[in-house]
Amino acid sequence: MKATVKWVDGAMFVGESGSGHAVVMDGPEDIGGRNMGFRPMEMLLLGVGACSSVDVVNILRRGRQQVSRCEARVEATRVDAVPAVFEKIHLHFIVAGTGLDAGKVARAVELSAEKYCSASIMLQKGGVVMTHAFEIVE
Repeated sequence: MKATVKWVDGAMFVGESGSGHAVVMDGPEDIGGRNMGFRPMEMLLLGVGACSSVDVVNILRRGRQQVSRCEARVEATRVDAVPAVFEKIHLHFIVAGTGLDAGKVARAVELSAEKYCSASIMLQKGGVVMTHAFEIVE
């Protein structure tokens, strides 16, 4: 994998993925930013949420579950020091579908957390406490 991050001005950067997609990242005004894009640490949280969600949906589909929606709400706390690394991250999955089996949803979340989500597992190995929960909705 490859990516390029180019400085625009102040604390604004444009990141381009190896697959050709771009995203604007910017910082708060107190460090010269204009708050015109994602913060880099927000991008990390979005990546963890997306990585885990892809796993959960794919595992459920392979298990013949009829998933119509999957949302990951991600909350994190950071240490009060420099660097302000993540200390804890909690992923709460909201899953909807027809006749979903709660046991299969729980297993999909567990497999993502423990075996498949590269982003989540990498953060855990770096000392971040990762927790997961789910709910099934109509």
